[in-house]
Amino acid sequence: MKHTLKVTIFLILFFFISQIIGIIIINSSIDEIVKTETGEIEIVYSDTALGERPEMEPNVSFWYIIGAVLIGTSLILLIIKFRKVNLWKVWFFLAVWLTTTVALGVFVEEIIAYAIALFFAIWKIFKPNVYVHNLTELFMYAGIAVIFVPLLNVFWTIMLLLVISAYDIYAVWKSKHMVKMANFQTEANIFAGLFFPYGGKGIQKIEKIKKTKVKSESKKEEGRVAVLGGGDIAFPLIFTGVVMNELIQFYEFTKINALFSSFVVSVFVTIALSLLLIKSEKGKFYPAMPFITAGCLVGYGIIWLINYL
Repeated sequence: MKHTLKVTIFLILFFFISQIIGIIIINSSIDEIVKTETGEIEIVYSDTALGERPEMEPNVSFWYIIGAVLIGTSLILLIIKFRKVNLWKVWFFLAVWLTTTVALGVFVEEIIAYAIALFFAIWKIFKPNVYVHNLTELFMYAGIAVIFVPLLNVFWTIMLLLVISAYDIYAVWKSKHMVKMANFQTEANIFAGLFFPYGGKGIQKIEKIKKTKVKSESKKEEGRVAVLGGGDIAFPLIFTGVVMNELIQFYEFTKINALFSSFVVSVFVTIALSLLLIKSEKGKFYPAMPFITAGCLVGYGIIWLINYL
């Protein structure tokens, strides 16, 4: 096992909570379900706190997301190359603020959502601690999913998962730039994803911890961190939301029934991640997306079987 049992349980628990909170937020953003004159079911989503979603077909959305991932990765690598930590903080601050605003905007007025999200974004960036960091992570990726779920269908989301999984394998095991990005974010004290430092003292700067001479093995553990990237949270959540849409549109599930049925995907994705964390070895890096994608597909397969048996 790569991490201690306690830290592993925290990662698994927070990942599962992020999926449940996210799908509830996506479900709550559905404004109405309409049956058209041709008998088709149409899901009408409310506008986000940032405004209307762009009009895109699922195949276009697929390429848009792939392009955004590649451009975003390239920009981060440039930031790393020139060591522009402050630029990374500004970028991440805006990302936290806007995505959290979208998530909160499902439940409260836009101005209130902006204000609350701004408060937590400032706290997260300028006074970071493990609690605020991971709390905001639970809502950030829900905000991203609220934007993209209505723009995709199951086929193109599966294609997205497969491409991202292949990219994750290449980026972690071949080019290793994903490892470089994770190390940079950790050292900058600003990490996009779940972040659990050993020692229970909140988020600490790793370079400072490494300079501290300690004697006991338990003290040495305080220099370690357990992380799970933001994409590993966002992509399965998007898939679960799209599956929920399919249950409403093609199987005529009610909004609440589709919500609870989609939890099947969340459960199997969490099981897949758990197996990875349990089987992984200390000091090694692993691409999580292939395992997460497998969990998504198994969960979807179970739902499909239930509805056809």
